[in-house]
Amino acid sequence: MKTEKNKIATFLILALSAFAITSCSKDDGDDANGGNSHKLVFKAEVSAGSSINQSVYGYDTSLTTVTGLGGLAWTSPEVTAPANARVASFVVNAVGANASSTLKLQVFVDGVLKKESTSTGTALVSQAQYSLR
Repeated sequence: MKTEKNKIATFLILALSAFAITSCSKDDGDDANGGNSHKLVFKAEVSAGSSINQSVYGYDTSLTTVTGLGGLAWTSPEVTAPANARVASFVVNAVGANASSTLKLQVFVDGVLKKESTSTGTALVSQAQYSLR
């Protein structure tokens, strides 16, 4: 069990580092969505007998970490990303009941499902990114 936690922690650190690197590129000042902010909602769901542990969600480098979640489903509060935001990011880890357990992530932008990802196993870690530009 300790090895699984170490793997999950290592993955989260690597994923957050990748998000930070991709979001640190030079802002060219272009406003691709006409000056409008985006409303972001992040949803996670695991199969029966599994449990969601932790979530990291947000945009660019404005990320929020939530721990000790428990349960089969979780939805973030609505996040408002400014017009110049580049990437919506979502990482979740969970413990699956067995090798066929699943973790599904969804990223909604302005009420529309834009990105979905699924992972399978007992040490469930999944990530989803959506370019806002």
